[in-house]
Amino acid sequence: MSRPDRKNQFTATLFRPAEPGGDPSWSFVVLPKEVSDALPRRGRTTVEGTINGCPFVATLDPDGRRSHWLKVSEELRSAASATVGGRVTVEIRPVKREPEPELPSDFQKALEAAPEARRVWEATTTIARVDWIHWMTSAKQAKTRVKRIDDACEMLAAGKKRVCCFDPSGYYSKAFQSPAPVPTTLLDDAQNPLST
Repeated sequence: MSRPDRKNQFTATLFRPAEPGGDPSWSFVVLPKEVSDALPRRGRTTVEGTINGCPFVATLDPDGRRSHWLKVSEELRSAASATVGGRVTVEIRPVKREPEPELPSDFQKALEAAPEARRVWEATTTIARVDWIHWMTSAKQAKTRVKRIDDACEMLAAGKKRVCCFDPSGYYSKAFQSPAPVPTTLLDDAQNPLST
């Protein structure tokens, strides 16, 4: 792993996700493994950097292959004069101090109803809180998320400061992956429609 103040630069293709969810405007970049190797952890981690010289701060997500991927908003893509399907120059380095993760409202309500869990939550490290929230929010079904929130409150109330049996990298559990990209041929067709 590199020193936290060391910048890593690479070029990569900017992809459009095949399944963008409710917001079709975002795109993403997959980091080369050697760049991910220089980061302080395999799980979610926050970096600062530039895309084509345009600055950003973002939390990288693990891709389940010992690397990470970066979600690029439409605003950042536009400011960086980048196009989906094109190459971008990315420079990143870990932030000096991992920021506090945003507390999901459903988990916040659960903590308010469980004072002992709240006390232990407040005594955990920022990285532990990042992993707890990642574990809860990565549930694929609403009922699983509710169960994980309940389980989190029980574990915290019992004094556990770290989520049990959670692989934040997704490598061993195969739980995470970068989004599947739209095939390049579809991008080419959309950007250069055939005249009839």
